[in-house]
Amino acid sequence: MPFDIDPRLLRAFTAVAEELHFTRAAARLYVAQQALSRDIRRLEREVGTALFVRTTRQVALTADGERLLPYARRVLSAHEELAAAFRPVPERPLLVDVGVPIGTAHRVLEDARGRVPDSCELVARFHSGLTGAAAELAAGRLDVSFGRYAGLPPAVRSGLAHQPVRLEPMAVLLREDHPLASRPEVPLAELAGETLYAAAGNPQTEEWTELAAQLFAGRGIAMAEPFPEIEGSQEFVRVVRKRGWSVLASVEFIDVPGMALRPVVDPIPLSPISMVWRRDLHHPGLTALRAAVHELAGKNDWLTAPEGAWLPPEDAAAMGVAESVRGR
Repeated sequence: MPFDIDPRLLRAFTAVAEELHFTRAAARLYVAQQALSRDIRRLEREVGTALFVRTTRQVALTADGERLLPYARRVLSAHEELAAAFRPVPERPLLVDVGVPIGTAHRVLEDARGRVPDSCELVARFHSGLTGAAAELAAGRLDVSFGRYAGLPPAVRSGLAHQPVRLEPMAVLLREDHPLASRPEVPLAELAGETLYAAAGNPQTEEWTELAAQLFAGRGIAMAEPFPEIEGSQEFVRVVRKRGWSVLASVEFIDVPGMALRPVVDPIPLSPISMVWRRDLHHPGLTALRAAVHELAGKNDWLTAPEGAWLPPEDAAAMGVAESVRGR
């Protein structure tokens, strides 16, 4: 008996032996019946004996066919185990925090999804801030997030990598009947005497509240009193409308009925957005996300600060912004 029998011939033999019907066996293997018969005749020549008794009414195994069947099954099982051992392991889903299903981070995610095969899944998560997301990153419960990297403590940053994404202009969300809502842009100085909500009291968004505190300092802008974390955009809309808050936001923000979003100018305060992940993370989804950031930032000029912009020095350094753009 030869020692190099093609597994395909054994697969054909096993299908016929189990079906005892050439037409059904051919359908099971997705081959033509003529091709299947040809493979059986070849196997019979190689082993030097008839394996089936064929009549017009039935197909039956010969004694040698019965003897070969358990060996054929073991060979095919071992062949499948060998193939499985060297088959690429499917990548696990990559968990990506985008905050809300709109805006910069969400645009990066959507672009990256178009760069990976269907087998590579990028699953969105919706955390309310990078401070909270960083703890999830460190624990391995989240893979990628977006936000103000320089606002994280140095000990936290040491375990993370980041890629600057966008210097996003800030805006203010005002009631439609607010005197400043009728203006297309709101000069920062005009916000003196206003009280703005900037997520104070939410431990998940401390990096954003601290950035707002730097912006408000010395400008006569008050921080709204601490309020518990607001989970979900619908609940945020409800609370903001009920309490009548003005809100420090960015130019890409969720729609709040009855309120107007206006860019802040003179100077233009910037919200520094980085993509952040664990330093030891390797995944094709991360590669796709980084490529998406590179292309979108270049195409949309996201990392060029407008003239006279405001940005704290630590954020300017993290984002690679020129010294001349740095705020106080």
